[in-house]
Amino acid sequence: MGSIVLLDMPDTGFVRLPTILRVFPVSRSSWWAGVKSKRYPQPVKLGPRITAWRASDIRELIEATK
Repeated sequence: MGSIVLLDMPDTGFVRLPTILRVFPVSRSSWWAGVKSKRYPQPVKLGPRITAWRASDIRELIEATK
C-alpha cells in the first residue's frame, strides 16, 4: 500500500468503517471478523449507533502490514 493511500487518513481523531475499507482492502465482514479475533484494532463507540476507530491505530495497522 502506497503513501498515497494514507492521504485519505487523518493524522489524529477517529475514522469510520467506510474510510478504513477504502485504505485497507478487505470486505466489511472480514473486517468485523478480524476485530472480533483481535487481529484488527478495537472500535470506539462514539454514540449508540456510531462506531469509529482511532486513526492512529489504523495507521499502525497499515504500516505493520507493509
